[in-house]
Amino acid sequence: MAAFDFSADDVFKLAEDIEINGEQFYRKAAQDVDDPKNEEMLNNLADMEADHKRLFEQMRAELKEKEKTQTVFDPEGDAENYLKALADIRVFFEKPIDTSSMENILKAAIQAEKDSIVLYLGMKELVPEKYGKNRLENIIKEEMGHIRLLSGELTKLKK
Repeated sequence: MAAFDFSADDVFKLAEDIEINGEQFYRKAAQDVDDPKNEEMLNNLADMEADHKRLFEQMRAELKEKEKTQTVFDPEGDAENYLKALADIRVFFEKPIDTSSMENILKAAIQAEKDSIVLYLGMKELVPEKYGKNRLENIIKEEMGHIRLLSGELTKLKK
């Protein structure tokens, strides 16, 4: 067991925060592009992030009580603050988006999705089996689906 374990509940909350940041990323990019078709696609991606947030909220609500258990005494909420900071800094963090081309936007989005998968894989190691480790696979699969979609869009642009 790690020195500081997280529950599946903690990681699903992190996933929700990442999806919020992703939605904001795509909405901002959509505002910055001139082509209505690209704007629509980016808004659709933002909508998907919002849908994923709702999915993660639902998955979180379905967790068993043991999977929601706090694993350490944390009256100040430091663990939650730490995870929120990770979501804000590590994935879809505030940085200038190069909106000079859809290719640049999609590449930035793919990188952010990859970063989220790496983060979830790392977090998975911090969640003991009894606290819902197996449920984290669902998050990773969802993010892999995002990468496939974005990669498909990037491939279409290059044709």
